[in-house]
Amino acid sequence: MNFTLLINEGPYQHQASDTAYQFAKAALEKGHEIYRVFFYNDGVNNATRLAIPPQDDRNITENWAALAKEHELDMVVCIAAAQRRGMLDADEAGRQGKDADNIHPAFRISGLGQLVEGGIQADRLLTFGD
Repeated sequence: MNFTLLINEGPYQHQASDTAYQFAKAALEKGHEIYRVFFYNDGVNNATRLAIPPQDDRNITENWAALAKEHELDMVVCIAAAQRRGMLDADEAGRQGKDADNIHPAFRISGLGQLVEGGIQADRLLTFGD
């Protein structure tokens, strides 16, 4: 089975991001495919490269990044939701005249069309969070 995941909640706020990560990891271990992981609303905060959780806590951003690297996952951050929350990659920071970026390189910024395409291409679109 081929899945697209929609993550609507940020890390450390709710269980949604952790649950989505654990689902993705388990699905991939069972031989399923993840077409795309789309981060929307507060879910875009999963992509920050600046979070520093305590040493004895999980680092959700790094967990997603490692899973993406291992399985070549397409990790997409909604551009509109990201901009509203001050989340920018290097290209967008330059375009907007900002002097810094904060999106982890394992993630990319794009629009809602990527979510629509993910829903079309996957067998199932699973939503995590409100």
